[in-house]
Parts: sequence; structure tokens; C-alpha cells
Amino acid sequence: MKTQFLLAILFAMLMVPLTLSAAPRQLIFSHVVGPDTPKGKMALMFKSLVKEKLGDRYEVVIYDKASLMSDVEAVDAIAAGQIQFAAPALSKFVKHTSKLKVFDLPFMFPDMAAVSRFQNSFTGQMLLNSMADQGIRGLGYLHNGLKQLSANRPFETPDDLAGLRFRIINSDVLFDQFQIVNAKPVPIPWPETYEAIKNDRVDGQENTWSNIYTSQFYKFQPYIMESNHGLLDYMVITNQHFWASLDEHDRRLMQYSLNMALEYGNAVAAAKSLNDRVDLRNMRGVTIITPSPAEKLQWRDAMKPIWRKYETVIGKSIVEAARAASVNQVAAQ
Repeated sequence: MKTQFLLAILFAMLMVPLTLSAAPRQLIFSHVVGPDTPKGKMALMFKSLVKEKLGDRYEVVIYDKASLMSDVEAVDAIAAGQIQFAAPALSKFVKHTSKLKVFDLPFMFPDMAAVSRFQNSFTGQMLLNSMADQGIRGLGYLHNGLKQLSANRPFETPDDLAGLRFRIINSDVLFDQFQIVNAKPVPIPWPETYEAIKNDRVDGQENTWSNIYTSQFYKFQPYIMESNHGLLDYMVITNQHFWASLDEHDRRLMQYSLNMALEYGNAVAAAKSLNDRVDLRNMRGVTIITPSPAEKLQWRDAMKPIWRKYETVIGKSIVEAARAASVNQVAAQ
């Protein structure tokens, strides 16, 4: 009897840590858009795949619509190890590295195929680790698309933007992009952008087809140029120490889950961009301006001095690799 009693006590003691360890480890994923966007759908897919591949050991907890923090705050929180995942716009990393400014250079990438070639190249993959010494590890790129110009009045040439106020993400490259054509850049956080456009705090803005359509910017800025002049993409990031602390098996399955989620999110983004572009073209009251190749070259030439200005800041080899992916139609090395 005594032996059975002692065995029962021992079994009970062993069950306590098992019960405590049964609760999944919560991993916070913060982003600033809704669940029905490409980024939101990507995050939900990642959550689902982590549960499928890693069972009940981890639970991805998503805070969307900036309900937890802004993108800029999320980058700092990742660096400090306060959260585990975020997907800020590539322009949000200026505090931590200048190398990612290559993605803000106007007219660097002619299409999304060129963007993908560069991001998948040796240099593009190297940039994922450009902030590792600050505790930030890049895990992959998420597309939104190429940016178009919109305004509340007609425009065709770079000179037509003189004096107009354009909403921008707070980026020195984007600031210079508009100053070089004598426009007035106005940094405005994303949550305030719609009201700023509605209330004429700005005359124009730059954004992807999907953002222009979904946010209904066209209601107040019905003149949209198919300029494809810039890129709005994101980097999914994690904390370097957290990532290194995972055992190899869990880390491999988590990276696989993210890769699959990014592939899905990028497909959603491409389809939405195409569909929203068509819908805007067919919308009454909206004017789509399509520049000719010669007119496009005029825009590119007007802004090309920005490449030279930031080449040293970014790194000449990085800028050359991005150009190689765009011009030579092959992966940059």
C-alpha cells in the first residue's frame, strides 16, 4: 500500500510540470492593417500553419489595425524582444539601417518581377540580415505593389506637381523625391491619411492600386497616374535572440510556415492590385493618366539624381544589384 501511495504521489508531482507546459507559448504578431488585406491574410495564414505544423506548443496572437502599436513602434519592440513578429513597410527601418532605402529610390524597379528578382537575389537576401546586430532579423518580403501618383487636379509632367502638397511616409528619400520636382512633401501617418486627403490637407499622394481603391482616395483625388514610380513592400521581422532560441526543428517549421504564408500573401496582393486597377479604370469620375514611354522617361530623368545622392548612403553595390535585377532581367548577385 505504501509503495502504491508513493507511486501515486510521484505520478502527481510529474504531472504538474506537464500540465503547466501544456499551455502554448504565445507569439505576438503586430501589424497596422485589417484582416482582409494581403498582409492581414498572410498573418492569419501564418497563424494557421504554425498551429498545424507545431501543434499546441505555440499560439500566434495577431494584433491588427495598429491596435497594439504603430509600425515604427513595432520595429523597436522587435529589437527589444517585446514582441515576436511584425511586418512594417520597408521605409520604416531608417532608424536602424540605410541599406533598405534602395527600395524607396524612384523608378528603380520597372515591375514587380524585377522587385522579386532583386529580393530573391544574394543581395536581397543579405538585406534581411542587415539589422541583425540590433536584434532585428528579417524573415521574408511581402508585396503590396508599385505606387501610383494621385492628385485632386489634372497633371501630366513633373512640372505640374510644383507647389502641390503630397502625403508621404516619413522617409528622406521620399521627401527628396517630391522636393526635386518642387512639390511639398507632407509626412502623415497611415491612420490619418484618409482624413488628410478628405479635408484637403494635401493635394496628392502616392500609393498602390489596392490602397487607393480600398481606402477610397479616388473620391477626393480622382486623377491617378499609372506611374509605377515606387515600391510599397514590407519585411516580416522577428527578434534575433528569440529566433536563435528556437530549437532547429521548430525554427525550420516556423520558417516553412512563414514562407508558405508569404507566398499566399503575395499572390493575394498581385490579384488584388490587378483587380483594383481594372475597377478604378472603369469607375466614372476617375481619370487614369497613362504616360507614354517618352513621358515616363521624362519623369524618371527628373528623379534620377536621387539615385546618385543616396548611392553612397545605401551602398553602391546594393544599388548596382537592384539595377541589374531591373535592367538585365536576371537575379542580382
